[in-house]
Amino acid sequence: MCDALSRTHDFAGVMQILEGARRELLGEGLLTVNLRTDRLPGRSAMKAREDDVELQRVWSSDVDAYPLAGRKRKSWTSWTLQLLGRGEVFVGEGVAAIEEAFSDHALIASLGLQSVVNVPLLDPHGACFATFNVLTPQARWTPRDVVSIRLLALLATPAVALEAFRLS
Repeated sequence: MCDALSRTHDFAGVMQILEGARRELLGEGLLTVNLRTDRLPGRSAMKAREDDVELQRVWSSDVDAYPLAGRKRKSWTSWTLQLLGRGEVFVGEGVAAIEEAFSDHALIASLGLQSVVNVPLLDPHGACFATFNVLTPQARWTPRDVVSIRLLALLATPAVALEAFRLS
């Protein structure tokens, strides 16, 4: 994987390699990457209100269910404060955690997914500019699973930052 990543220079290629590693490490599931478009230069006019956060999907391992360029607005909740505000990893285990955190919980359930890890991707100032999101059919994560996801997110960060720059 490291050799392949060092030879890949486009966002989609990097994400395909990381998705392959995610599948090998964790099995079935979903990987998405969302940019905080309310933080991109020239994009603030798209916000509905000052207290909204806008996210745009730039990667999806299931484009039928979660198409690229999909956008959503989020208000400040405990989930958005933790992940986007404080830049802390969110680990949600079980259907109840998914229902509490996500308005699209019915779609998530229809895909057979029960647990999520959202990793904030941080800029040099420590602010969250994107999220790396992994969902799984399993009801609980192991510590190894969470560390694996965090490492994959770390490997994705430079490519996601370049994609954010390209889109701004």
